[in-house]
Amino acid sequence: MGYGLRHILAVTKNETLFEGLRSALNGDFKLEAVKSPTECLSLLHEKKHDLVFFDLDLLGTGSGEFHWDQAEDLIKRMKEENPFHYMVVITSLDKKKWAVEAVKAGATTYLTVPVKPIEVRYTLERLYKTIQAQGELEYLRDSFWQRDFQEALSTKSPIMMAVYEQIKAVAPTRATVLLTGETGTGKTLLAKVIHQHSGRATKPFISVHCGAIPEGLVESELFGHERGAFTGAIKRKLGKFEIANGGTIFLDEIGTVSASVQVKLLQVLQDETFQRVGGETNVSVDVRIIAATNVDLKTLVDQGSFRRDLYYRLNVFPISIPPLRERKEDIPLLVRYFLKQLNSFHMKNIKGVDPRVLEALERYDWPGNIRELENVMERAYILEKSEVLRPESFPSEIVQGHALPSLYLLPGAKLKDVRRRAVEEAEKRYIMGLLRANNGRIDRSASEAGISTRQLRKLMKRYGIRKEEFKPMRAKATVIRPDTFQRAS
Repeated sequence: MGYGLRHILAVTKNETLFEGLRSALNGDFKLEAVKSPTECLSLLHEKKHDLVFFDLDLLGTGSGEFHWDQAEDLIKRMKEENPFHYMVVITSLDKKKWAVEAVKAGATTYLTVPVKPIEVRYTLERLYKTIQAQGELEYLRDSFWQRDFQEALSTKSPIMMAVYEQIKAVAPTRATVLLTGETGTGKTLLAKVIHQHSGRATKPFISVHCGAIPEGLVESELFGHERGAFTGAIKRKLGKFEIANGGTIFLDEIGTVSASVQVKLLQVLQDETFQRVGGETNVSVDVRIIAATNVDLKTLVDQGSFRRDLYYRLNVFPISIPPLRERKEDIPLLVRYFLKQLNSFHMKNIKGVDPRVLEALERYDWPGNIRELENVMERAYILEKSEVLRPESFPSEIVQGHALPSLYLLPGAKLKDVRRRAVEEAEKRYIMGLLRANNGRIDRSASEAGISTRQLRKLMKRYGIRKEEFKPMRAKATVIRPDTFQRAS
């Protein structure tokens, strides 16, 4: 009997209580014990535990007083160290009200002493049913995620693989995240990834483009205002932070906000409170902040235009997103994804992209990054009248010089040499196009070309073409899958 709860930690100095727990668990679990909250936090930091039994009497005093603030802070810190474990608090019957408060603060349930083996077993069975229900819910969520976002997150780039590892690590925590990178690199999508794989996934995700809001309205937009706060404020308005309460707020272009807004942001990060514009009372919120910037905030700090203390509060977990020119191996995957999206939104059914176009796209430097690629694809899709996106549908600055093979017009070259090289270039491009269309299948490509598989392999060897380069992306790409994340409880 494991109930999906293999590693259990008991936090108590009461030997009788510990022996009672050990007897109730009957050797079916790996049980460890520590005798203080400090040891508990240290052990949770070092290794994962599925369940913690915590003796609330550790937080009492000799005079019978109970330090509730200390208990609340401890529960919060334990969740930060390991958001995935369940916590059962144990206390005497006369302190039951504190056990109830502990459950409100984040503990799973409580038991009273003396602990009875049948109650421990019953508690484990209830937790097991909870785990089953959560598993079914996450399966449904994951199915939705895979259908809508999986291809957008596919990558063959080692740099992006490292980024996804960082996202995987930070998503389930409460940590503030700072996404840095050029405009158009996909910071908004990655912010959504972090939110979807956190314990706040069912709560609001509110995105605010700080740079797109007039400077005088940013404070009201973020924090709301009271009636009569300024001309035109005819009624109270809730700000984005209140709307995002319990969830995540994404602040894009955070470096553009004014000094007064920076002060309020600092207060939210420090105290989780703020005042509406024109208000006098503090509003409390529980919001995770993900910020993004396309400029170096450290430089703004050095220039005096961005608060140093706010910078350090935002920079808890920085993630740098590479520009598209540094991950060009992902361009074919992104092109395929955008084409699929366009086909689903429009009445056309364009089946592929001319190999010459892909080569041109991979040579271009993409100053506008993924957003520019998406816009270019949509424009070409609208213009294209055939079943394949051709060079003629793309901007000349992207395909010019790359749409057609070079004829190697070298000084002194003989016509036969030019002809031979042109034929070789045409053969190479033709074979690459066949393999790309057939996902690297040698037999199908050879059949379409009207040659034997042996002849095709010989040509591939001559031109240095590898079939692996044309395999479907699920065989080539690292995909950020929902089940690689652990969702916070």
